[in-house]
Amino acid sequence: MTKRTQVDVIREAVADRIVHGHLKPGEPLDEVSLAAEFGVSRTPIREALRQLEANGLALSRPHRGAIVTKLSPQQLDETFVVMAELEALSARLCAEVLAGGALAALEALHESGARPARENDVAAYRLHNERFHAAIYAGSGNAFLEETALAVRRRLAPFRNLQFEGYQRPEASHREHAAIVAAIVAGDGARAAKAMRDHILIVREAVEAVEAIDRAPPHRA
Repeated sequence: MTKRTQVDVIREAVADRIVHGHLKPGEPLDEVSLAAEFGVSRTPIREALRQLEANGLALSRPHRGAIVTKLSPQQLDETFVVMAELEALSARLCAEVLAGGALAALEALHESGARPARENDVAAYRLHNERFHAAIYAGSGNAFLEETALAVRRRLAPFRNLQFEGYQRPEASHREHAAIVAAIVAGDGARAAKAMRDHILIVREAVEAVEAIDRAPPHRA
């Protein structure tokens, strides 16, 4: 697992605020204030904002600083459709090319997510989920597909993380992963692709459900 840098921590924290609606579209992302909050220089703040802009969550304005943007529901739908097809292709190729020790390693990786899923340990399961999907991309044996899938995943990362705030979502995700792994082990590319595609589209539905809760007005006693 790659060690998280200052930039990663800042980017993820600000992205989390944006997708939860704590930072609204049009609000400024002030470098000085963020640098003071995170106890860093403005250099990692600038890089984090640059990455947020690349992911569609910020907009840099010449001489006026960055402001919050957010992917619209249509943009999210379109991006998730692309992600689903990239991951489905990765799973299909895994079923066709993985064998022997590589299959055993994938099964072991999947099983390592059982405990955090069962215990609803969201932080641990998020890390496991990243490792699992990265293994599927790498297992495809297609370096360009892996690179492309990782790039799209980075764009969707804040939203994919949001899904795990849904009720018992880690446990459900682990069951969906089990269907994918079973198809890959069986060498059934078509079934693996369908299981993965279904999984990613369920993720989109889970994200929408959590966002709907965030949008709901606060309950008044």
